Amino acid sequence: MNETDTGNATATLTFEKPTAEDGAAMWELVKNSTLDLNSSYKYIMMCEFFSETCVVAKENGKLVGFVTAFILPEKQDTVFVWQIGVDESQRGKGMGSRLLNALVERTKSADVKYLEATVTPSNAASQALFKKLARTHETDCEVSECFAEDLFPGEGHEAELTFRIGPFDK
Repeated sequence: MNETDTGNATATLTFEKPTAEDGAAMWELVKNSTLDLNSSYKYIMMCEFFSETCVVAKENGKLVGFVTAFILPEKQDTVFVWQIGVDESQRGKGMGSRLLNALVERTKSADVKYLEATVTPSNAASQALFKKLARTHETDCEVSECFAEDLFPGEGHEAELTFRIGPFDK
């Protein structure tokens, strides 16, 4: 999907498949945020090998948001969202929702009917984002425990809850 928004005469916003060259910009965006930073290799790999299930948003060619995701091997009808990153310049503008909607639209053609993600109990913003996705698509949002807190080494990592949204209509 290559959506263009020219609501501002000076800005062009596109939503597209990432390329390996986008990986470094994704890493930089996360490095300058409060998100969990993965290795630069992870972002490059996601762009190269999972471009069909990832989306980047660019404003005038500059990466300002992304979603990394993949189809679950054991559930071929489910796309799993690994991470959503939004540049500070785009916060409060619905960028997370637009990225997820672009992902849903692209993966429907691959017979994906569900979207899953894990969210910590204290992450109210992400919980609201996924619940909004379900409302937008007039479908269900089921929440269940995924990983208990005691599975994580060290201290400071909360449990992870699975948000399962769907089914999505064709």
